[in-house]
Amino acid sequence: MRLVETIVSGMAGRYATALFELAEEAGSTDAVAADLDRLKGLIAESADLERLVKSPVFTAEEQVKAVGAVLAAAGITGIAANFVKLVAQNRRLFALPSMFDAFAALVAAKRGQTVAKVTVAEPLNDAHQAALKEALAQQTGKDVSLDVTVDPSILGGLIVKLGSRMVDASLKTKLNSIRHAMKEVR
Repeated sequence: MRLVETIVSGMAGRYATALFELAEEAGSTDAVAADLDRLKGLIAESADLERLVKSPVFTAEEQVKAVGAVLAAAGITGIAANFVKLVAQNRRLFALPSMFDAFAALVAAKRGQTVAKVTVAEPLNDAHQAALKEALAQQTGKDVSLDVTVDPSILGGLIVKLGSRMVDASLKTKLNSIRHAMKEVR
């Protein structure tokens, strides 16, 4: 599994790699990925759940109990649930979003895909997503899946992160560049 080691790194990468290998052994990689995606969505939707994940104020016991209740309510069981509870028990919930990303990267690599993180000012319609996927696939030679985030603060354009490469074609960056250039002219 040398490929796995080169894709993810750090503490979140180690946890994600362990989860990936366990899911592979059990033959439930897709189910675990779906459960993690569901939990990722729940965290994004709930400010309280996000606070629980990010705040060091809660004890490990409180985090395990709260996360267990959320997982049960969401119907997330098995390997994914045990993994999240272990992460809570080890006081590593703050790294859960990075673990989700690392796990998704491992699953994508297994499928021969690569994940592009795309930040846009407004949601992309299906035609734009398809065109972006096709353009990125031509550049990489791989099937590309998009992880789209909407951030109105970039004003327009988009930011694409693909592996170690990043292209920032946002209006905010262009305006900042112009502002910086104007300061130098004075």
